[in-house]
Amino acid sequence: MGDKEFYKNGLRFECTRCGACCIIHGDHAYVYLTAKNIDEMSRFLGLTPDAFYESFCRKNEDGNVILTMKDGHCNFLENNRCIVYPVRPAQCRAWPILSEHLNDTYWNGVLREFCPGIGQGRLYTAEEIENIVTMRDRER
Repeated sequence: MGDKEFYKNGLRFECTRCGACCIIHGDHAYVYLTAKNIDEMSRFLGLTPDAFYESFCRKNEDGNVILTMKDGHCNFLENNRCIVYPVRPAQCRAWPILSEHLNDTYWNGVLREFCPGIGQGRLYTAEEIENIVTMRDRER
């Protein structure tokens, strides 16, 4: 679960609602979906799960179901806002507190380059960080 020493004193993050996390940035190219995500998002949009899958999903090289992207950003990003926010996937709910981000190089380097909320606002404790990571990993 990331580098526990790195986040032992907590991490600051505050969403600025800029939408940058919904845009492809190098390795940040996939939003992974579960069957539950597809069901919830399709109902929210008034689609059948099959129609949702056909319109908005594909499998990546590892066989995981992912959202397709439109012009380098999430299909559900409109005016820097998520139009499926109430039913967004766990990965989106947890972002940027993902196990793969929890090290100094990634948090203070890669993420800080495009996310103005890194290092700002509320301090998440180590316990909160671990709970968020567990929630995301459990739903993945």
